Amino acid sequence: MSEYFGNIFKSFIDYCSNKTYSRWIVLLLDLFIVLSSFLFIVFVAGCTSSSLPTLDVLGKMFAVLFLYVFSFIFIKPYYSMIRHSGIRDITQIIKANLLVLALYFLLKLSSFLIRDLDFYLLSFPEMLFEICIVIISMIMYRIGVKLFYSDFDYGHKNVCSNVIIYGAGSVGVVVNDALKQQEGMCNHVVSFVDDNRSKMNKTIDGIPILPVDEVLTPAFVKKGNIDCLILAVPKISASKRQTIINRALNLNLKVKSVPAIESWIYDNFTPNQLENVKIEDLLERDPIVLNDGNMNKEIADKIVLVTGAAGSIGSEIVRQIMKYNPKKIIALDQAETSLFDLQFEIKNSEVYKKYLTRIEIVIADVKDAVFIDSIFAKYRPDLIYHAAAYKHVPLMEENPYEATLINVFGTKVVAEAAIKYHVNKFVMISTDKAVNPTNVMGATKRLAEIFVQSRSSDVTSFVTTRFGNVLGSNGSVIPLFHKQLALGGPLTVTHKDIIRYFMTIPEATSLVLEAGAIGHDGDIFVFDMGQPVKIYDMARNMIRLSKATGVEIKEIGLRPGEKLYEELLSNKENVIPTEHPKIMHAKVSRYERSVVDKYMEELHVVLNGCNPMSIVAKIKEFLPEYISNNSEFSKLDKDSI
Repeated sequence: MSEYFGNIFKSFIDYCSNKTYSRWIVLLLDLFIVLSSFLFIVFVAGCTSSSLPTLDVLGKMFAVLFLYVFSFIFIKPYYSMIRHSGIRDITQIIKANLLVLALYFLLKLSSFLIRDLDFYLLSFPEMLFEICIVIISMIMYRIGVKLFYSDFDYGHKNVCSNVIIYGAGSVGVVVNDALKQQEGMCNHVVSFVDDNRSKMNKTIDGIPILPVDEVLTPAFVKKGNIDCLILAVPKISASKRQTIINRALNLNLKVKSVPAIESWIYDNFTPNQLENVKIEDLLERDPIVLNDGNMNKEIADKIVLVTGAAGSIGSEIVRQIMKYNPKKIIALDQAETSLFDLQFEIKNSEVYKKYLTRIEIVIADVKDAVFIDSIFAKYRPDLIYHAAAYKHVPLMEENPYEATLINVFGTKVVAEAAIKYHVNKFVMISTDKAVNPTNVMGATKRLAEIFVQSRSSDVTSFVTTRFGNVLGSNGSVIPLFHKQLALGGPLTVTHKDIIRYFMTIPEATSLVLEAGAIGHDGDIFVFDMGQPVKIYDMARNMIRLSKATGVEIKEIGLRPGEKLYEELLSNKENVIPTEHPKIMHAKVSRYERSVVDKYMEELHVVLNGCNPMSIVAKIKEFLPEYISNNSEFSKLDKDSI
């Protein structure tokens, strides 16, 4: 029998836990508290004489109810969901009662003008007592309901997780509250972690705040059976963030982070918004601060052409220059689908869609001189960011004709159009693979650098920016690893010792814009790429972040044209600092325009023969530093010795 009634009670509680009650029911419950408090004052506390006539008591009761109904409807404390009550709800309760007190004083003053009005009002001590009881009762009632549902939900959730929250500030408190309310999960916050010594040995919601060195240890994690670390610190240096993530990964913890506050500050934060830490978080550096004065002077009210606008860097250039108020942006690329995706993103983004009328989407091939000329004639750009290029090393090693046609002669077409139509500045996106090139892609980009540098004049200033690999860009190692993880592995690396310099797409783009703004007269800039990263270590960290088991890392050998170590400068180059700490001016050997023109004519003739070996041999003739590595073109180097 007891089991039968127990099941009935459980079913009733389950029904209640899944039901959200009408705000009018909450209002009636609040008014019941008001009425109960009044009756307590009148008949129990003895503040009002028990010998008062019943009509007198009823009159005072209706006056109190009138004041509270008016205040509740105006302030609306009954609008909140009781089971999720918080500080803001308590504030609303206090506001409503203060309004009652203000109305009471207003009626008291009016009683000097309206006869017998004072007869229906409680005395000031009685009213103050009433308000105090109502405030305490309403708050306790909400806390009680919240605790009941919290305990009930915790005991009936299917999945439990013990977590640590790094950050005992306001964001950490929001995360803690959200975790307690997550449906289907009994998240138990074992501790907060913070570096602020003034917070040590204190608690938040009964949860201790402990130093990081005490919490991120094998003993503490094992004792608390901890599963996850949540980063809830909006402002933290990249190096500190990486240190915390690495320590957590070494303890086999899942690591999540709170997204940027602006993405959720206007809505209630939910645990579903927590983001898994990505490999990029282990490689990113402190944000780059652009000189807005330089950028506004460079871009504001200008017509800007971006070639390769559908690519990783090109599309980010489009996004970043929008905020500097250009007159128009011409986003040019031959990749139809990717351009459509960019257009769709801009149309549907609250941040970007207001700029849509200033953006022209143009499908064109940079090597098509006739059409490129017509585009320049139509739009008359003031500024060009030339990001159009082939960048895949192994593919270009197999297709030297197309690599040369696009990377060299496509650049030549756009550069000559820029000169013809008096473009103020041409900013070219190059690569560290152009330094002492070992592959076709790097060699063609070096030729493009040489060509644009030879073209700089009083009319059009040509600037080149040179940097390493970009995280998440098309064809980069990160998307490849993600695909391989999705297939269950293995993750493939070409060599265990291979290292690369990495930047995030926004970081690289920001430096391109800044370098473009400060550069002129054939300048070539190299970026501070930070410390090089072992690809093998990156693969290992991606496996740890994904929590995948049994995934191996396999060495497959260097690909054609690939080298173990990338360089940002050749042996004959050095750098001088610029006004930006992450941008250096490279002192690069310059070629006479006549020499470059003669060579380009000869290369074009060879290119028309469509013979890969002849094309590469001609490139090597002009670039003696181009020594092929692990490639069929290596024999050209051997033959020349």
